Amino acid sequence: MNDDLDDLKAIMDSVTPRPDAARRADNLALAQKNFDDLQGSRDGLRPTPVTEAKGLWTGVKTMLNTFTTKGGLTATTALVAVGFLYIVPQVMDGGPESRARDLGTDLIIPTAEPAAPVPIPPTISQIDPQLRDSNADKIGESFAHSPGQPTVNQEAPQVEMAELAAPKETEIAPTERQRVEPLREITPPQVRNRNVDFQGFGIEGEQTEGVAPDAALSATVSPAPEDRLDLNTTGSARIGLGYAPDGIVQKRPTEDLLIEPQSDTETFSTETPNALKITSTEPVSTFSIDVDTAAYSVVRSSLNRGQHPPTQAVRIEELINYFPYDYPTPDTGEAPFRPTVSTFQTPWNTDTQLVHIALQGQMPALEDRPPLNLVFLIDTSGSMNQPDKLPLLKQSFRLMLDQLRPQDEVAIVAYAGSAGQVLAPTPASDRSAIIDAIDTLRPGGGTNGQGGLQQAYAMAEAMSEDAEVGRILLATDGDFNVGINSPDALKDFIADKRDTGTYLSVLGFGRGNLDDATMQALAQNGNGTAAYIDTLSEAQKVLVDQLSGALFPIAGDVKVQVEFNPAQIAEYRLIGYETRALAREDFNNDKVDAGELGAGHAVTAIYEVTPVGSPAQLSDPLRYAPNTVASQSDEIGFVKLRYKEPGEDVSQLLETPIVGQSIPGTEANFAAAIAGFGQLLRDDRYLGDWGYDDAIALANANRGEDAFGYRTEAVQLMRLAQSLSR
Repeated sequence: MNDDLDDLKAIMDSVTPRPDAARRADNLALAQKNFDDLQGSRDGLRPTPVTEAKGLWTGVKTMLNTFTTKGGLTATTALVAVGFLYIVPQVMDGGPESRARDLGTDLIIPTAEPAAPVPIPPTISQIDPQLRDSNADKIGESFAHSPGQPTVNQEAPQVEMAELAAPKETEIAPTERQRVEPLREITPPQVRNRNVDFQGFGIEGEQTEGVAPDAALSATVSPAPEDRLDLNTTGSARIGLGYAPDGIVQKRPTEDLLIEPQSDTETFSTETPNALKITSTEPVSTFSIDVDTAAYSVVRSSLNRGQHPPTQAVRIEELINYFPYDYPTPDTGEAPFRPTVSTFQTPWNTDTQLVHIALQGQMPALEDRPPLNLVFLIDTSGSMNQPDKLPLLKQSFRLMLDQLRPQDEVAIVAYAGSAGQVLAPTPASDRSAIIDAIDTLRPGGGTNGQGGLQQAYAMAEAMSEDAEVGRILLATDGDFNVGINSPDALKDFIADKRDTGTYLSVLGFGRGNLDDATMQALAQNGNGTAAYIDTLSEAQKVLVDQLSGALFPIAGDVKVQVEFNPAQIAEYRLIGYETRALAREDFNNDKVDAGELGAGHAVTAIYEVTPVGSPAQLSDPLRYAPNTVASQSDEIGFVKLRYKEPGEDVSQLLETPIVGQSIPGTEANFAAAIAGFGQLLRDDRYLGDWGYDDAIALANANRGEDAFGYRTEAVQLMRLAQSLSR
């Protein structure tokens, strides 16, 4: 072996002439002929048994000598020739293991006379470790297009071979019979510019240009105990794959492959915080209710990663409404929800007041729930190939299945570059069939959200029967890039489908390319809700603990309109609800869509108001203010609410006055603490010197029973935000 290496070094040290295209073609043809003559052909394959390793090396030497005779040898050509020694037994293997793989059977190989192991050529990094550091961009130790096999980058510089030592062979003691484990399929990594796409491992990167589709690249290799993928916080990955040719387990040297951090392409709604309103000129405020919770989970995700959340991601009303509240419930025979209004001193400004509006929905008995037709619409595009996306999605839906009843039905539609049915309508009692269908999902391709929505709506309509609830549950990272992909266009598409009676809710997964704006457009216009699931605990909250509220509506198109008395209130501002604002005339227009209230859901809205004559007033009084207002009234305002019973087209009206100040209870105080927290994250211009310490103290004092620990977690997030703001 040392003589062979000396021969190879002597060849590489020779002067390399300028490449000649004609000679190159002749050389390749002659090398192929020599290889065929040495190896022979059998059943259209070129087998390379381990026992013929010495003969293979003779063929490689012959090829090298031929190249030298015909016009010289470059270092790259020499290294490629050496690579044949390792690649050919794997890629062109026509031996018994290949046949077992093709037949899908286990392979029993007698090992009374074990074959000699195939030497494994060293990688460039082992030849000269400095090359990986000084020439990393040129070397790039890429993977060949042949399944699962490494090859040397053709741009690698020439290297000295004197230090090469004979590779160590893995010895396995002979046994009576040795069983090769069943084969499994993986898709090989593709590397370009040090970005890695570990298909099947949930790590997405940049795919090599000109590479065949994933299906063509999938390879079958024998698993070995050393198979592993280790990630660290620096963004590098270490992968080691073991192969078992002819029953001999060998380990390929492990290399560090750098993964570039995923680019941040997240998008959020761009509405600016609500401005201060002058009561005498604009006394009426109108908005749609919002029971979405996605913003809170996004804020939590950012803070737990040590990052300040994007400003536009902080929708304060969603932070407030993330928590369950113990508000008074409606009596039997009343409206499906009960409004409660109170007024108390603002925690961050003693000269203003907070108007706290609370709605508490009924929770019908389980046996009174109508049958549910649920269509899981699952994004299986390539962008879902992350551990906190499709894998977490599968786990989340497993949790949910136990909450469904035998009379409920489940269907599954998946979409990537195209859309297709994964599971026909199936009774929820057939849990194993549903789980099996979920487990078949694999990421890959584009994101044809339009096609998926069209098929999901068609399936929901086919499942629909009288007195049943139809709901599409879309699980995605929001990255629609095929078909309709803009929030405005999706809004129009969903609005056309809304009249079918099928509700559309959205579950967001993953960060990095989260399209929050699209998710909001879908949920708000699909008569549904939007949540973001970043942990399995959040899946438990949304899909188990609060499933009834998420899936079963009790009131539709719920609108709130507040009129403030100019004689009592000089200024006001609504905290949050920027994406839910409605025109004043929309309140009485039953054709204008608004938010839905689910079973047992609570909704909270908070205004900060400035009484007339308060030193906190920021605007100057009008010189020509109207003098006909009812200055003698004790009311500071009046609240009106409109809603529709599920399935109805005509709204009903509820009214309640806003009077005097009261002492806030635990629920109102905690909501105020979260409102202050949201303003600290997004827009603190109205908070004065009030800061995180104050928000933490107010929230801590009003955690109440906190059975699930949500409020305790909020206090911890406040502390994290405080540390990041210093």
